[in-house]
Amino acid sequence: MSSKELAKIAYNALDEKKGVNITVIDISEISVIADYFIIAGGNNENQVKALADSVEEELYKAEAVPKHIEGYDNANWILMDFGDIIVHVFNEEDRLFYDLERIWRDGKQVNVNEL
Repeated sequence: MSSKELAKIAYNALDEKKGVNITVIDISEISVIADYFIIAGGNNENQVKALADSVEEELYKAEAVPKHIEGYDNANWILMDFGDIIVHVFNEEDRLFYDLERIWRDGKQVNVNEL
């Protein structure tokens, strides 16, 4: 399955669980670490964990297994590395603080309809 298809699955999993301000950034032309960053917010610890669980479950159905998951226990910022896509799920405060969209502004923001 292509990284674009995996990004769409992850986006839909986040959207279904009411992820806040879901952003997809194509970083394939500016970095070798992945093709896509997917960034989403949750309103509280339970929602942040539910968003991460949903992504992991839906990508598992597509036979994509995470290489690494970090931050699940405190649920302020959960990082999920699936190789070609990296999913970041934040609480609102940490998302504003780290501002990954600004850091990766050289990447191309992708409209979900383009996935």
